[in-house]
Amino acid sequence: MSLNTQASHALASPAAIEFLTRLYGRDAIAPQTERYAALAARHAALFGEKDGLRFVSAPGRTEVAGNHTDHNSGCVLAAAVNLDTVAAVTPNGTSVVTLYSEGYDKAFVVDLNDLEPKKSEYETTDGLIRGVAARMKELGYVIGGFDAVATSTVFKGSGLSSSAAFEVLVCAIFDSLFNGFVVDAKLRAKIGQYAENVFFGKPCGLMDQMASSVGGLVAIDFGQADPVVTAMKFDFGAAGYVPAVVSVGGEHGNLTHEYAAIPAEMRSVAEALGGKVLREIDPDEMEKQIPALKGKVKDRAILRALHFYDENKRVQRAVAALSEGDIRTFFDMLVASGESSWKLLQNLYVAGSDNQEMPLALELSRRMLEGKGAWRIHGGGFAGTILAFIPKDMTAKYTAAMNAVFGEGAVTQLMIRADGAVELRLN
Repeated sequence: MSLNTQASHALASPAAIEFLTRLYGRDAIAPQTERYAALAARHAALFGEKDGLRFVSAPGRTEVAGNHTDHNSGCVLAAAVNLDTVAAVTPNGTSVVTLYSEGYDKAFVVDLNDLEPKKSEYETTDGLIRGVAARMKELGYVIGGFDAVATSTVFKGSGLSSSAAFEVLVCAIFDSLFNGFVVDAKLRAKIGQYAENVFFGKPCGLMDQMASSVGGLVAIDFGQADPVVTAMKFDFGAAGYVPAVVSVGGEHGNLTHEYAAIPAEMRSVAEALGGKVLREIDPDEMEKQIPALKGKVKDRAILRALHFYDENKRVQRAVAALSEGDIRTFFDMLVASGESSWKLLQNLYVAGSDNQEMPLALELSRRMLEGKGAWRIHGGGFAGTILAFIPKDMTAKYTAAMNAVFGEGAVTQLMIRADGAVELRLN
């Protein structure tokens, strides 16, 4: 029996069907089975038919509340979603990683004998693979060469964090193939963040990796070295709402300097007041010191610090509201979050740009959803997506209206995925 036939049989097993249902929902079993079988077939075509083929998946994430708070030790509410990056993988007995990713003509090839950061690999897939491997080896985990074929529904620039999903995926592959899948989900997230900070050259916080790695709907408090992750239970579908992201255009890839300025400016305020991050500074004291801060730090830095403190309170109120089933207060917090990001955080568009897709998407959403649902910026900002919670009976109308402005397929409905990084072995 060929490997392709074996993979097809294995993917039809009760265990595989349960696996796919948990990750993507019962309605998606057929297309996901086809997707996984196609990955297995491409792996066999590129690398030959090998024993020990397995699949590893890491989800994208949605930032539900808490815009740019994690990097200054704040609070967030986030969720793993049913859009993911998945790979078919086998060990290859060498020290070389060879990974083909859908949409790229050439393989990404990384020699694990060289695990030093390289500026030439900043903002590249090679840098992320090398960074994950370096950190895992440093922590005492076994790494080794593997052959992989990957595909992703976490589209770049979506605000669903394709880079974090990939980092978590690579860590999970090394763990699955060489360590018995034993790495703690929170540590896996920190490994991904390390790779992005040191080898990719982007000073991100930890929220994206944590949500992808842990899975489910989670409240995360980054106020200590070991973040406190609290699982939340809320069924938005049962409450009558559909969460969705709206892709409004633009690309995140060339905006690293804009993202880097946000945590840097927030920290400049903290440092001016004797701390390292804003969480260490009392918010009332910070406001009292604004006259002294004026001229010492940028005005925009002061505004961004005020956003941080207000946003932290909003996250806490949003979490409490969900716990109590108070969807109206929860929505109020989300809308206020978006308004603060627009006014104080100033990350809806690049200053001086004529392209203001995100403000346009938020205003159109307000006009349709005010008093009925919620809308806010999603992810890092400046480009990408907004998040909306749409009443079920308005889903078709909202989707048609937003697609008419931002292009067919702009609206993507989401399902919260209970699992973070996972593996599926075929035998």
